[in-house]
Amino acid sequence: MVRKTKAFKEAVAQTLAELAHLGVTLAPATVEDTIEKNISTVAERLGIQVRSAWRYFDAKATAGRLAQSLSSYEESSSEKGLGQAPMPPVGNPELALVLAGVPDSLAQTGGDLYAVIVNVAVNAWMAGHIHGEDGCTGCGDRGSAGHDWEARMRTIAEMQPNIAKWFDRDVWTAAVNDAGFTVTRR
Repeated sequence: MVRKTKAFKEAVAQTLAELAHLGVTLAPATVEDTIEKNISTVAERLGIQVRSAWRYFDAKATAGRLAQSLSSYEESSSEKGLGQAPMPPVGNPELALVLAGVPDSLAQTGGDLYAVIVNVAVNAWMAGHIHGEDGCTGCGDRGSAGHDWEARMRTIAEMQPNIAKWFDRDVWTAAVNDAGFTVTRR
């Protein structure tokens, strides 16, 4: 009910503009969820209708709280050693295989982006697990390369010798387009 109002749409636009002014980028869905929750909570706690709760809305204050929340999260994550996972080096054969699989996955699934993302996530997770568990003797047989990560990378590179092409955004985009798809912003 809250989301279908003109006030809601204006509040989201104003909050996103305030966030941009602060140099913070958040997904519109995150801002929408926050505003909906805040307005519903105000209405409930004050025992008023939702349309009356809008008089308590302040886009600048909401943007400030969202920015502070994001900053606190980033600080606490970095203090605990959390945050962005390390990226494999450009030219990593396993990363090339994951990138190369996207156009094929798009074609196979008929453009089902969810299925493609799940496929990429699982393959990336498995590659990270394998890399991180090279010393684990309980991880089973990994083929002729065994637990030797360097040997496994050489094997992958031999199977697909031109892995460097997948690290060129234009080549990757062309492959996606050749599969019959394109990614455009609405």
